[in-house]
Amino acid sequence: MVEPWRALIGLLGLLGGACATSPDIAARDPASVHQAAITIDAHADIVLPETSPLYLGADGRSKVSVEKLRQGQVDAVIMSIAAGPKPRSPEGDAAAVQEAKTKLAAVQTLIAGSDTLTLATRSDQVRQNHEEGRISVLLGFQNAQGLGELTELDAYHAAGVRVFALTHMGHNDFADSSRPMFDGETRTYEVTEEHGGLSDLGRAAVLRIDKLGGIIDVSQMSKAATLEAIALAQTPVIASHSNVKALSNVTRNLSDEEIDQIGAKGGVIHIAAFSAYLVDLSDPDLVEEIRAMRRTMGLPETYSYPYELYWELEDEADKLTFLTNMRALVGREDVGRMVDHIEYVVDRIGIDHVGIGTDFNHGGGIVGFVEADSAANVTAELLARGYSSDDVNKIWGENFLRVLDVANARGK
Repeated sequence: MVEPWRALIGLLGLLGGACATSPDIAARDPASVHQAAITIDAHADIVLPETSPLYLGADGRSKVSVEKLRQGQVDAVIMSIAAGPKPRSPEGDAAAVQEAKTKLAAVQTLIAGSDTLTLATRSDQVRQNHEEGRISVLLGFQNAQGLGELTELDAYHAAGVRVFALTHMGHNDFADSSRPMFDGETRTYEVTEEHGGLSDLGRAAVLRIDKLGGIIDVSQMSKAATLEAIALAQTPVIASHSNVKALSNVTRNLSDEEIDQIGAKGGVIHIAAFSAYLVDLSDPDLVEEIRAMRRTMGLPETYSYPYELYWELEDEADKLTFLTNMRALVGREDVGRMVDHIEYVVDRIGIDHVGIGTDFNHGGGIVGFVEADSAANVTAELLARGYSSDDVNKIWGENFLRVLDVANARGK
């Protein structure tokens, strides 16, 4: 719940009516507040020709296309050079490396071909672009399997990457994942932690990222790996697209201990607009419906989040059927539920430690915030709950920019 003083301020603002001065009115008007804020989406995926249309907008295009970013008045987006999980073999490692390189080239081509998008690595660049009507693209990297060698961290940093996540689904040589890998042959999950957190290689990666002036992104890492990375890094860490486990009990979300430690070290948790990470799984009837649907489709009843392993379905029609039916169950989450997660973090560790990361183009999209063009609905919901324009500014971008400043200062 929002603190009583916030609710009181919101009520007074509504009752002020004609007595309010013009600046007061502007400070409570969602459109004005949203336009003035520096709005940053901390995690969206890069679209390639082979990207599944199930992840894209209704028009078959990126959910963070230039037009949609403009319509939603989103000033900056961190595009993730995300290598999907691959077999841990020479062939799998090579495929992950190639995917990362392909996505870096794709986003570089996208920026070069646009008169609106521009690469940014510093907060002053983001602010200047905001003033001049340009959209900043910052770069993230996800899944260290895509590095190949530890020294590639330097090359990606030189290319503009500032946010680094070590894992995706499944453990890798660097760290344990919060989402255990599924063994298609035995139809079982790899549930045992391999490293008990970070490996020696993972610890070396954290230290190198820190020294370069990068930011560790703990989204997708196991709890032990997350806590170890927080303790090891000198720069505050972020979670670029993670929600609250106490409200939505999926393995991918953050426990209270992780939330507390991120806040204690000055980090930021970016809440994702992803229904499967927002759904309330405390309802036993809903849980049984999810399990029954998975049984019907031949998927394991055990899951780390409701959609897990739909990609194991061989028939494309079965995939579509499963996704359509599962969305009918858990895809009804909306902007209000997203702000519930934001409020949980605010109430627990403070307004300086929460942000927004959509996971668009890889599952993100909820009622009221399906694509970037409806970002202002989040601002309206925050204001309706009594948050001030300064609060909104922090949530949408200022908190992340503060961490970026710390990272860049360390990298000098």
